[in-house]
Amino acid sequence: MKFKSGWLATAIVVVALSIASNGNVCAAPQSPAPAADNTKSNEANRTGPTAGDAEDNRSDRDIMQQIRKAVMDDKSLSTYAHNVKIIAQHGQVTLKGPVRSEEEKRVIEEKATGVAGSGNVNNQITIKPARN
Repeated sequence: MKFKSGWLATAIVVVALSIASNGNVCAAPQSPAPAADNTKSNEANRTGPTAGDAEDNRSDRDIMQQIRKAVMDDKSLSTYAHNVKIIAQHGQVTLKGPVRSEEEKRVIEEKATGVAGSGNVNNQITIKPARN
């Protein structure tokens, strides 16, 4: 059989080899992905205030919005850092969740302190380095 297009011949050979190997047309075998299980992290975050405990008053909402904006505007921070929980209750701010480094933890605390004021931030952020 003669093909004018090299890619078509290659595709047919790949399918033929897949069928010959186990009788089924399938993708190359892959190792199963690890189960996504955040149970321990979620349980740890249940102690102390949660996002649901945030006060529903204008000043606390404004504090949370200003801190969130400052964190989101900092493009040097990881996605983890952008997703830190920010909880305000009567002007007191609690920060929770994982970040990638001690530097990110410090930067977020500085941003929160800049909005809420010194002595009004409880930093419960944890460090979770990226896996290699």
